[in-house]
Amino acid sequence: MTASNRVVLSSDHAAIPLRQAIAAHLARQDWVVVDIGPTTLESTHYPKHGEAAARRVASGDCRFGIILCGTGQGIMMAANKVKGIRCGVCADTFSARMIRRHNDANMLSIGARVVGEGLALDIVDAFLTADFEGGRHAARVDMITALEA
Repeated sequence: MTASNRVVLSSDHAAIPLRQAIAAHLARQDWVVVDIGPTTLESTHYPKHGEAAARRVASGDCRFGIILCGTGQGIMMAANKVKGIRCGVCADTFSARMIRRHNDANMLSIGARVVGEGLALDIVDAFLTADFEGGRHAARVDMITALEA
């Protein structure tokens, strides 16, 4: 099995119900969902969950990652510390499409306390169905990647 149809999901405790709804939605679309938790509502720290998902994407085990916390901001910051990760927080479908098309984002972050379930599923679909446009955007992505060196 290749990573081309694999997506890793993770969150903190604040976003478990939305993460589970996204997992079910993706499974219905024939994505292989790798849900790495957490599974209990006990308070947990979003940096470790953002990092864990990012490492699955950076290693090539999963093509994409979707991570969630209350605002989506903190977990996104943690994921972006992992070399090779380009993660953006999105609360609308336009931004979700554009981080794929122009930034070749490989991870999406969503704030579970910011968007409702219906919009979150639309954001996920917009992200996963958009393709990187390359061209002038490739040079810019290369500049971002160079910052990791």
